[in-house]
Amino acid sequence: MSASAAKNDVVVPGPFKQPASKVVPLAVQSKKFNYRAMAASVAQTIVPPLVVLVILLVIWQVACSNPSSSLPPPSEVWAQSKDLIVNPFYVNGDQDIGLGWRVLVSLERVAYGFGLAAIVGVLVGAIIGQSVWAMRGLDPIFQVLRTVPPLAWLPLSLAAFLDSRPSAIFVIFITSIWPIIINTAVGIRNIPQDYRNVAQVLRLNPIEFFYKIMVPAAAPYIFSGLKIGVGLSWLAIVAAEMLTGGVGIGFFIWDAWNSSRLTDIIVALVYIGTVGFVLDKLVTLLGAVITRGTASN
Repeated sequence: MSASAAKNDVVVPGPFKQPASKVVPLAVQSKKFNYRAMAASVAQTIVPPLVVLVILLVIWQVACSNPSSSLPPPSEVWAQSKDLIVNPFYVNGDQDIGLGWRVLVSLERVAYGFGLAAIVGVLVGAIIGQSVWAMRGLDPIFQVLRTVPPLAWLPLSLAAFLDSRPSAIFVIFITSIWPIIINTAVGIRNIPQDYRNVAQVLRLNPIEFFYKIMVPAAAPYIFSGLKIGVGLSWLAIVAAEMLTGGVGIGFFIWDAWNSSRLTDIIVALVYIGTVGFVLDKLVTLLGAVITRGTASN
């Protein structure tokens, strides 16, 4: 056997011999990140709102620059309330704290009230959605109660709890629970009959039917109610804190009004709007993740 044959062939026992297998390196395809596409996407998302914001600020500045104007222009808001904007987490005393801490206090109350409303609302809505007579009997009552303004519940909650903190949480709960119940009940009623037939074939118990069939099938309706509920929760806590006091963002606005600090009120309104926007997007993102997984399954 020649040397070249020894290099290219592999000798195996017996009369047969097989050619040696050659290792062929795989071509690695490198994916280049498209920075231009990313920049164009970011520009399409951010630039239009920024342009509109600048236009509104210019109009506001021109309209309120007159010394006789009752509202401060943006330049005066920055000059007088710069500390609230630049440093939202300062602490100079029990009541002299930044707007960041005040927002966190309000969000804590919203978490308790809205979290309880989400749990109770989904459970009650699922029960009502299973019964046609319960839906017909309770839906008109819920439609009436959901139109009651948040502050209308505050005197009753103060009389019942004798404390501002649980009263504010109750106001959040009672304000946000109605859209969750109604949307969940509608979603349960719209579950396809095929899903119910499959549950009967598999002999699912009520608990398994709730978690495996009802909640996944009604998830889009449930998260629509949760989106409305979280917005109402944020509105309710700001309104309730104006009357109950404390260190929340709502009481800060009322205290700033009593002290004639209009620039501080404007800054607080920006905080409130931004936090409400973030809460809405978080619920939307959570709903998109869960409903996408439901659709794939």
